[in-house]
Amino acid sequence: MSSPLEQRVNALRARAEADPRIEAVLLYGSFTIAEADEFSDIEAYLFLNDEALPEFDVAAFLATVAPVRMAYVNQYGVHTVVFDDLMRGEFHAEAASSIGQVLDWRGMIHLPDPERAVLLDRTGELTESAAVLTEPHRPEPAATARQLIDELTNWTLMAANLLARGETARGHAWLTGVVAPFQLRLCRLLRGTVDNWLTPSRRLEHDLPAGDYDRHAATTSRLAPHEVQIAARESWQWTRSLSDEAAKRWELAVDQELFELIAARLH
Repeated sequence: MSSPLEQRVNALRARAEADPRIEAVLLYGSFTIAEADEFSDIEAYLFLNDEALPEFDVAAFLATVAPVRMAYVNQYGVHTVVFDDLMRGEFHAEAASSIGQVLDWRGMIHLPDPERAVLLDRTGELTESAAVLTEPHRPEPAATARQLIDELTNWTLMAANLLARGETARGHAWLTGVVAPFQLRLCRLLRGTVDNWLTPSRRLEHDLPAGDYDRHAATTSRLAPHEVQIAARESWQWTRSLSDEAAKRWELAVDQELFELIAARLH
């Protein structure tokens, strides 16, 4: 028996095929890399006839796929819905004349099986373009490590300044929302687990060794001043450890004096 997500994908395909305004549909996300489960979203690009695009009601179309409980356009301009079974959906409405933009998505979207991702393609152009997305993003190690070390140094100092000022909530948000993703990418780069590069916390429990996972866990805390201070120090210590490891592996220069000054600020 097919899963609810597979049923939703099949319903989207059928409704799109029946609507002459839609020229192509491309899925992305967990379904296309065979990692979907009962909690996964449905995410797709709808490529519409250029003349039909301005008047196309995305929410109304999606309501023919399955009952919709909520629909709105999010802050990024993406049509977002919650279906009645609590499945989320994100849909980009684009002009069919822009299908060629898919060629520029290398490193941003990974489609190991384009046939699974292309639900509709009336002209064949989307299938041809999606074929370039079969390889996952592979960052260049030395240059990427250099960038990540600098990002972590800069943004940890920002967090340290916020905490020193007494802005606990803002410092906490900075550590979790800005510093942590760079930290996890550097760790992934060192461990060779870069398949989830764009969303570095994805499948973290499976992708990182237990020791790294524990180091990451130590950088998290409740929103209490003393605990955030401890987490910030743990975060910087882990960053320094990762930076030193990367510097040794790829022969990168690191400013240990600057590192000590930031550690002092955190204390």
